[in-house]
Amino acid sequence: MSILILGLLLFLGGHSVRIFAEDWRKARIARMGEKNWKTAYSVVSLIGFVLIIWGYGIARREPVVLWSPPAWAPHLAGLLTLAAFILFPAAHAPGNHFKAIFRHPMTLAVVLWALAHLLANGTLNALVLFGAFLVWAVLDFAAALRRDRVEGVVYPKGTLSRDVMPVVAGVVIWVAFAFFLHGWLIGVKPFG
Repeated sequence: MSILILGLLLFLGGHSVRIFAEDWRKARIARMGEKNWKTAYSVVSLIGFVLIIWGYGIARREPVVLWSPPAWAPHLAGLLTLAAFILFPAAHAPGNHFKAIFRHPMTLAVVLWALAHLLANGTLNALVLFGAFLVWAVLDFAAALRRDRVEGVVYPKGTLSRDVMPVVAGVVIWVAFAFFLHGWLIGVKPFG
């Protein structure tokens, strides 16, 4: 479990600098240059990500069961992850309603993804992993909305034609992942 926690500290810690230390981040970027900052940030994130995968895999070998998820949990998790898979590309597609309404759809996607996995899993390692991502995403979402208010950021109204790409991309990737890739990569088939 210690490798998982170290990975979470590195990955989410790096991703939390903007939430908790924006002035420090700006000073580092000014001192190092944006390219060097992004390189260092990427290296720390990648190391953290690898440690998360490795640590979670180790922790799954001898799971500590905290609760048994209800029979409906995987179905609700499927719906929540479908929404997350739509919101994630919406963050990168300009002029869509998702971005206009939610402002930070990628962070909201992480909230839904983490919540879905907390509902469908009842082990200590799942609680640590998905609980950490859920707490981080809620804090990040609140910080991003606060930054928007301070900076006076206004998101343009979305158009229906710009909604199509994130919906189609999200559904296609979700189907591929839920029915094929999740079992192959993670070792768990969400739908049997």
